[in-house]
Amino acid sequence: MSNELFSILVATLIISSGSLIGVLAISIKPAVLNRFLLPLVSLSAGTMLGASFLHLLPESVEVLDPHLVFQLALASFIGFFLLERFLHWRHCHDEKHLTRHTIGYMNLLGDGIHNFIDGLLIAASFAAGDSLGIVAVLAIALHEIPQEIGDFGVLLHSGFTRTKAILANIAVSQAAVLGGVVGYFLTHSTEVFASYLVPVAAGGFIYIAGADLIPELKEGKTSKKTLATILMFLIGIILMMLISHHE
Repeated sequence: MSNELFSILVATLIISSGSLIGVLAISIKPAVLNRFLLPLVSLSAGTMLGASFLHLLPESVEVLDPHLVFQLALASFIGFFLLERFLHWRHCHDEKHLTRHTIGYMNLLGDGIHNFIDGLLIAASFAAGDSLGIVAVLAIALHEIPQEIGDFGVLLHSGFTRTKAILANIAVSQAAVLGGVVGYFLTHSTEVFASYLVPVAAGGFIYIAGADLIPELKEGKTSKKTLATILMFLIGIILMMLISHHE
């Protein structure tokens, strides 16, 4: 097994293990959970934007034509928007927009596709360099924490038992590993695959941060909460600045 494939497997297993976070979070009192959930969302938004503009897009411009890079990023942005519209792929899990009868299974379908894409992006990032792979894993992992908490709550709300929700989340999370393996073989059978997928990852990160995460940060109604979300958002960006994208 190559070092690259080993790194991809470890990274996707770490990402897929995030499904257990929802199980742990459900035992926490709602008041306590809400206290740190918003800062986590803010940190995730900053990290995703930082990863896109400071690592993924600059790396792509060095390899591909700049016009093509931004066209791919825009196409990815639009693609993620369409996925959310047609699959009810809701990272914020606003239950007012989904019916109780379909919310659980639609959530699992969207989450499975999302996890598979995460695996592809991780594989493409590691193919472009270890440091870029680490950046992508960090951005995705931080996003998984608030998302998985929401996923587990949505399944319980839609009528899943606790055991069934746990097993369903674990099963769907393995799509990340599958995506990583598929992505690895695609990048090595078609050398340009990774180069084209990196700006696609950037477009997806920008959409998730801008359309799903940042709007949730407006929930902070007190000056203290507002300052906390701004601080965590900036910390996410600074974190990406501190991680060098040079080999």
